[in-house]
Amino acid sequence: MDHSLFLHKDPSLSSFLPSAVKKPWAPHVFTPSSSPSNFTFTHRRPLRTGFASTDFNNRKVTSVKASAGASHCDFSSLNAPLELRSAPGKFLTSVLQNQRQFFHFAAANELKQLAGDRDTAVGRMFLSSDSDEACLHRRIAQLKEHECQAAVEDVMYMLIFYKFSEIRVPLVPKLSRCIYNGRLEILPPKDWELESIHSIEVLKMVREHVSTVIGLRANSSVTDNWATTEILRLQLGQVYASSILYGYFLKSASSRHQLERCLSLALQDGLGPGRQEKNLEELKYYVMGFDPETLQRCAKLKSKEAVNLIEKHCCALFGDEHTGMLETDEVILTSFSSLKRLVLEALAFGSFLWDIEEYVDTVYKLKDN
Repeated sequence: MDHSLFLHKDPSLSSFLPSAVKKPWAPHVFTPSSSPSNFTFTHRRPLRTGFASTDFNNRKVTSVKASAGASHCDFSSLNAPLELRSAPGKFLTSVLQNQRQFFHFAAANELKQLAGDRDTAVGRMFLSSDSDEACLHRRIAQLKEHECQAAVEDVMYMLIFYKFSEIRVPLVPKLSRCIYNGRLEILPPKDWELESIHSIEVLKMVREHVSTVIGLRANSSVTDNWATTEILRLQLGQVYASSILYGYFLKSASSRHQLERCLSLALQDGLGPGRQEKNLEELKYYVMGFDPETLQRCAKLKSKEAVNLIEKHCCALFGDEHTGMLETDEVILTSFSSLKRLVLEALAFGSFLWDIEEYVDTVYKLKDN
């Protein structure tokens, strides 16, 4: 096998990437905007759990951080590349660590509180529209909306993190903590777990994507998997971001496909026992039949929060630990196995993001992208 990295530009992928993320990456500093200077973390309203012995108040709040091991990334603790800064994000981190069984309830409660806080501020703005304080309440509403948006992005991130934990796959920590002497190695691979979340039809397209972006065949030998290659950190970040978007697209397209398949079967059932069975095409050929408008509709991130979340996650993962700068000329030596791990994680992240976005939007109305 030719042990050089194949980063083919798949036209079927690049053509439908949302412009907010598909634009060429350039070195930049990511400064989190998730905690306004006047936002304090000293108080959270009580959670009404319904369990008399359960108290979420005054619970020690721990940041989500990554730690480095002696020879490779350490996945032994609750870690993620993105350090959450909002009160809800820190709070849910603590709940996940200490009372995991209440995590979904706590997340739902936080979303309801954020929606209520935002709606209250907007309501006051409209009520005072004819008063001398209209300008003040408008500014308060804007600040509250910004604060709530940053917080809900943290909640979404924790919900995604939880879904990874359900399949026992920790997110890869900051790459700057995993690179030793210019070499990146991610252990264990977790290929089976990351592939297990997909249906058979989606999995076929996932494996084709992996083969396309890194040049590793599905039936590659162990020797091929552990062969090494060189890649720019910036280029690796681009592959990761595009894979998140492709995972999001596959989830959207497969959900649409499943719905149309169910409707087709229902119509066939209505024809009686003498009906003709309609040939239901596989997902791959279903997607290939999309017109440009349908392709864009399935590929486009529905919310601005999702766009921000992808950007923040990728910057935290690939950027410099201290400055957030994404170095363009740093060359990383890594194995094809580690590249595959990153691509599979990104695909899963995109798939989970689609699910979480759908759920969160039912509780807290997200901003249209």
